[in-house]
Amino acid sequence: MVDVCFLGTGGSLPMPNRFLSSSLLSFLGRKILIDVGEGTQVAIRNVKSGFKSIDIICITHCHGDHVVGLSGLLSTIGNSDRTEPLTIIGPKGIKDVVSGLNIINPYLPYKLNIIENPEKVFLKITKDNSVVVHNENISNIVISTIELEHSTSCIGYSFYYKRLPKFDVKKALENNVPKILWNKLQRGEVVEFEGKPYAPYMVLGEEREGIKISYITDTRPIESIKSFIKHSSLFICEGTYGSYEYMEKALKNKHMTFEEAANLAKESNVDKLILTHFSPSMVEPKDFVKNATDIFENSYIAHDGMNTTLNYILEFNNHE
Repeated sequence: MVDVCFLGTGGSLPMPNRFLSSSLLSFLGRKILIDVGEGTQVAIRNVKSGFKSIDIICITHCHGDHVVGLSGLLSTIGNSDRTEPLTIIGPKGIKDVVSGLNIINPYLPYKLNIIENPEKVFLKITKDNSVVVHNENISNIVISTIELEHSTSCIGYSFYYKRLPKFDVKKALENNVPKILWNKLQRGEVVEFEGKPYAPYMVLGEEREGIKISYITDTRPIESIKSFIKHSSLFICEGTYGSYEYMEKALKNKHMTFEEAANLAKESNVDKLILTHFSPSMVEPKDFVKNATDIFENSYIAHDGMNTTLNYILEFNNHE
């Protein structure tokens, strides 16, 4: 089960009812934060979420409405008694930006691991921590990135939450795996018993489909996005402008309209589209939702504090 919380759904400028861009993914009690716009700390408190369990921060690009809240957030995470390393992933230039923003935080009680412009990052998440690993086979989350078309270096993300195969009793018996090891192997652990190594493949059946969440913002709807987001369980996409009437602005500022985001969803066979990152000029995004649903029926408008839960059976439970 993965919980998605929209902390901030605004673009460019914070509004009284709309913080700037930030979303939180929670899995096994550990958290991945996407972008840290102004107001992110307050938004996290508003949804009664903690700071210490934020292990990974993914930055799409280094415009102020996506990173200005980073320095204060890192300080608050330090004040929450975190001592484990924290990983920041971002586009080209993210190391310099973090270094500059962090001048006022010279003594964080934890190490920052900064990964710049990766193609893929493999994570092993447990209830205690999230660790970057170099072997996809032992990871349970795969983060992939794509170069987008914006006025600065910008990347989109997909997060694939693997689902463990079913336990295969027949296979375990055929491989003479001691029953005392079954639980650990079923959880994906590699163990050694009486001098012999045992691996999960010795007791697990065929692969099962996991959960894929794609996050695309601050870009024009370039062709490469379609294959990147294909078959996403949830596609989170910017909808800076509510209709084609604002196409001139969308082209100039390298953003998207609701219709363009919906077309991407339709042509990529995603299960669900949630629009976010709204222009300050759009007072009520829901007034424009029909522009999306006429193209892709399963389209929704995010708002600050909105939660969506994804289960491996691909059921969605919204908590407004």
